[in-house]
Amino acid sequence: MAGRDDLHAHLAGGCTTVARCWAITRRDGVRLGFTDHDADLAFDGLVFRVGTGLTARALETSTGLSVDNSEAMGALSDAAIRETDIAAGRYDGAEVVAWTVNWADVAARKVIFRGTLGEIRRGGGAFHAELRGLSEALNRPFGRVYQKVCDAVLGDSACGVDTSDSAFSWEGPVEAAEEGRRLWLGAAHAEGWFTRGSLTVLTGEAAGLSEGIKRDLADPVGRRIDLWTPVRAEIAPGDMVRLVAGCDKRVETCREKFGNLLNFQGFPDIPEEDWMTVSPAHAARRDGGSRR
Repeated sequence: MAGRDDLHAHLAGGCTTVARCWAITRRDGVRLGFTDHDADLAFDGLVFRVGTGLTARALETSTGLSVDNSEAMGALSDAAIRETDIAAGRYDGAEVVAWTVNWADVAARKVIFRGTLGEIRRGGGAFHAELRGLSEALNRPFGRVYQKVCDAVLGDSACGVDTSDSAFSWEGPVEAAEEGRRLWLGAAHAEGWFTRGSLTVLTGEAAGLSEGIKRDLADPVGRRIDLWTPVRAEIAPGDMVRLVAGCDKRVETCREKFGNLLNFQGFPDIPEEDWMTVSPAHAARRDGGSRR
């Protein structure tokens, strides 16, 4: 609060020394700082570097729950934001915080935007990134659905399965890769164990990237993993990956594969959709059992 009040007092003085700063925090924990000032600034445990070419259009904000709308623009630079990292999706959903700062006294500053990066467009050695405000999350539907299958994510707090257990995960090197979509590994689990699961790359150019597993098969070359979508960075033989077992959300799988029936989050005994319109049975047996 003191920093904001100091900035307001500075702005009221008429002659100002202000600049804008942006902090980007990727989902893998990497933090980058940028400023439109002519010298580096440091605060909040981060150095905001000059000369990156990053800038932003005027922020459009309003009262209520409408989404803030703006766009960040900058030059692609190996020293700042690399085109390969954008192409790999490392900036997708990254957190963005923007400040107005008195560059003569960085303690006098105010947050003017907080949100995430949206759609990123590239071209001509530059990028354009949509900025989405915090209220963007209110556009997504939330809530549970009454259905036969489980609505938990394997390993989350509702599920409770320990995916670090070697029975449900595997770590090892890639033996061969094809277009980032098909990999051959040395996992010894049963065929199909990782179907509908996930793959995370641990080392190499694609380190930190994850994709869903479409198929887990055994073929003459070795254990083959097919992904739903290609990893958006090169995977080379020898790169380490981690596989997590797949779950098809059925009660039988929860009981037999994971031994986790008590945490099953579906409703396997829910009646079918047409149960209210079914006519009475004309069977002699009417003891409350099955109608069939």
